[in-house]
Order: sequence, then C-alpha cells, then structure tokens
Amino acid sequence: MVRIRPGPTRTTEALLSAIPFSSKANTWGDEVYFEAPFHAELESDARAEMEIGDVAFWPDGDAIAIFFGRTPASRSDKPRAYSPCNIVGTLEGDMALLRRVKSGDDLEVVLAR
Repeated sequence: MVRIRPGPTRTTEALLSAIPFSSKANTWGDEVYFEAPFHAELESDARAEMEIGDVAFWPDGDAIAIFFGRTPASRSDKPRAYSPCNIVGTLEGDMALLRRVKSGDDLEVVLAR
C-alpha cells in the first residue's frame, strides 16, 4: 500500500483523479516505474535524491516511480532518480516484494479502501 503524502499537491490531485488505471512495469536498478495517464509539472520541492520507500512522479516521462534500493544513478546506498521527481507518497509494507516485479508485468493502480 502507498500512503499518499499529506496535503494535496497538483501532482497528487492528478494521480488521484486518474485512478484507476493500468500500466506496464519497468525496472531500473531497485526502482519500479510505470507510465501514468496524466502530466504534472515539476513542483518546487522536487528532488532526485530519494529515500527507500519513496513514491514519486517523474515529469520527464509521465511515470510513477517506486524506490526500494540503489538505482544506476545512486551515489550512495540511497536511491537516486534519473532526474528530479515530485514526491507523492511512501510505500508501506514489504518492499522486498518489488524485487519480483519484471519489466513488462501488467500493473493495476487502484484506490485502496
């Protein structure tokens, strides 16, 4: 489950308005990302340095990214995005499950109740 960041932003509002949607998974190191059916501009607090569990929107590719370890852009043990992203939430639960995701896997993004 992803806990959406407190306080609505343009990005979180666009994400919540787009749900439900389907996509295909891609992987980049210990990051799963997937195309989202909306666009949002870079927000003032966007960043490339991530924390494990961060869920972000990548405006350069209109994609949601879930960070659970090092990426090819990492400079330390922390994940680093290819370019700045808007933080939308935090993943809760067993992030080791994300290692099972393969590029091309079908994904369904739904609102949990």
